[in-house]
Amino acid sequence: MNPNLELPWVEKYRPKKLNEVVGQKIIVQRLKEYVNSKNMPHMMFAGPAGCGKTSCAVALAKEMYTDHLEQNFLELNASDTRGIDVVRGQIKDFARTLAFNAQHKVIFLDEADSLTNDAQHALRRTMEKYTKTARFILNVNYSSRIIEPIQSRCIVFRFSRLQETDLNQKLNEIAKAEQLELDEKALKAIAYISDGDLRKATNALQGASILGKKISEESIFNVSSRAKPVEIKEMILLALEQKFLDVRNRLDKLMLEHGMSGEDVMVQVYKETLDLDETILDTKKKIELVNIIGEYNFRLVQGANERIQLEALMAQFMKFGNKS
Repeated sequence: MNPNLELPWVEKYRPKKLNEVVGQKIIVQRLKEYVNSKNMPHMMFAGPAGCGKTSCAVALAKEMYTDHLEQNFLELNASDTRGIDVVRGQIKDFARTLAFNAQHKVIFLDEADSLTNDAQHALRRTMEKYTKTARFILNVNYSSRIIEPIQSRCIVFRFSRLQETDLNQKLNEIAKAEQLELDEKALKAIAYISDGDLRKATNALQGASILGKKISEESIFNVSSRAKPVEIKEMILLALEQKFLDVRNRLDKLMLEHGMSGEDVMVQVYKETLDLDETILDTKKKIELVNIIGEYNFRLVQGANERIQLEALMAQFMKFGNKS
């Protein structure tokens, strides 16, 4: 690899040791014990994207095998290699041989919930047959997509979205290394657009850094094609005040100037609806509106015209406001 090649910050600042992983303290503590004992069971890492599942698996392997990582660690992305042939071929061939200077090998299957049903049944048998020579780490977003016989063979670690304090810790570390000025408003903006996803947060920071060393709230929202929360809130308030033409103008601005998709707008409308003050919208009305947002989001996912659906959604909001 060219030493002068600049890596994306997501890879450049990926944790190399378990101590460098932010958040997930209890999980990291348990993984450290496996490293100390040089032994581990089959494991399943379940949770949303960008919360540290892959980083933990790779860091665990690096600490466990140090100088013999390549001989003892196989990493596969199951979304690319999802058929039964891979399980019967590449995985089985790696699992059946003895580990080099270690008790067992580790096979890491990223996005294992993409495996076909036949491949999962073949994998179950491989896990059972070669448990003396190989242990599996399955990385999934949805554990329910993994068949029960595999789940029962694994210890399941459930990863949660990162808290804002954990995000800020890592972002400040990156900003210091890259000599960036990162203020409190910019950190709040990154936390808002990333929603606990450190990968998304890091990419937003790198994208904003192209414009200069001083990172502002404005640059974060621009680079992520998101509106400021206040812009969405103002649109909702206009809808509750029955000002439909003003709402349409705000939608124009969001979709044309910010380049937001219909689904992006709807996700932010959902967030801001829940955050509205009780004096503006009480809990009962919020519950009804969340149900309506869910219905219109389903229509968008099914391929309906996003502009019509968003205007129809805002028309629904008008039913819950006071007439001017």
